[in-house]
Amino acid sequence: MQKSLYAEYVERNFPNLVLSIAETLNGRSMTSQIPFLFKSLLNSRFSPDGRFETISAQYHNVAADIIAIGSPTPLKSRDKMNSYTGELPKFGTMRSLNEQEMLDIKNMIALNRPEEEIVRRIFNDLPFVINAVDEGIEDLFLSMFSTGIGVRKNNVGEAVKFDMHYTDYPENHRGVSAVWNNANIASGTAKPLDDIDKILTRADSDGNTVVKVFADDVALRAMFNSEQVRAMFGFQQNFVGGSANIPTLSYNQLRELFDKEWSIELNRVRRTTLTEVNGVQSTHKAWADGRIVFACDQTVGDLVYTTTAEESRYVTGDLDNAADRVFGDNGVAYQKANEYTLVSQFSEQEPLMEYTKSQAMVCPVVNNVNRIYSIDTLTAQA
Repeated sequence: MQKSLYAEYVERNFPNLVLSIAETLNGRSMTSQIPFLFKSLLNSRFSPDGRFETISAQYHNVAADIIAIGSPTPLKSRDKMNSYTGELPKFGTMRSLNEQEMLDIKNMIALNRPEEEIVRRIFNDLPFVINAVDEGIEDLFLSMFSTGIGVRKNNVGEAVKFDMHYTDYPENHRGVSAVWNNANIASGTAKPLDDIDKILTRADSDGNTVVKVFADDVALRAMFNSEQVRAMFGFQQNFVGGSANIPTLSYNQLRELFDKEWSIELNRVRRTTLTEVNGVQSTHKAWADGRIVFACDQTVGDLVYTTTAEESRYVTGDLDNAADRVFGDNGVAYQKANEYTLVSQFSEQEPLMEYTKSQAMVCPVVNNVNRIYSIDTLTAQA
């Protein structure tokens, strides 16, 4: 790695551009502008040793005894607690200017074009590499949150799994009395409200209160069309006609039903991630089809991160010198986009290339999995 071919522009613009792009994205996907779910459901936590730990505990609020005067205080059993550890994965991506693009920039400089135009061409890849790390985290988190197991393929095609141990609490995760497919919904065989009541009753028996529920469009469309759900919505609106006269519900109407019936906030999960392996792009839906997840907490875990190996070369020399605040001791320009993402700009001589790169050692981690429940609407279970 060598100093950027456009070092003077990097020195003047790189740090501020990285920070302004991160601020502009503000927790939203660059392509869809849909907020990243992990940003609102996870708390940031630094790991000094590059490992994460997820903790689940079975808490029981046992009432105190009435103690007879002069008798000993009864000793109660302690709550069970499990913890699991793992190593933080490394996320990273890189883009480069090709030879023609570099020739165009050279000509723009020679023609004394406005610096704003030149800067836009040099740093065109910055938004992509910053956004890409968050897209990768979101993809892993949605897989993890909906199934308990986060799955991602690494750059050599190997599957990397992060198990949050939902299987330790099998009673929290169940199927439905009848699959929520088109035929069962149309005939009324599928009963979404009954299935939801069963899982909420399970949470109540554990002493837990569900405050948020998350569902994809597969599950939502079934509820939109369900006669049972439409009838309940009509009842809430004091509608006296039959459910046949109540049209398919909208998402906002379904949110209103959840709020009125159970005081639960309904959230729609609508995201696919674009991935690229060996130049071939494909879309990936990480959230399990037809899965509904019930959470008893406003946040469900941590976004655990640590410093990358290269970060030790970031900000060296005289901090009063502008160049030393931008370029590391290897000549590469560095800037943190947020707590976990390190962005760099550098060149290579053979072949002549200008690179923009992002990297992060980070992992979403779900905690207190005993307080998370789910329904698989595509699997029948008595």
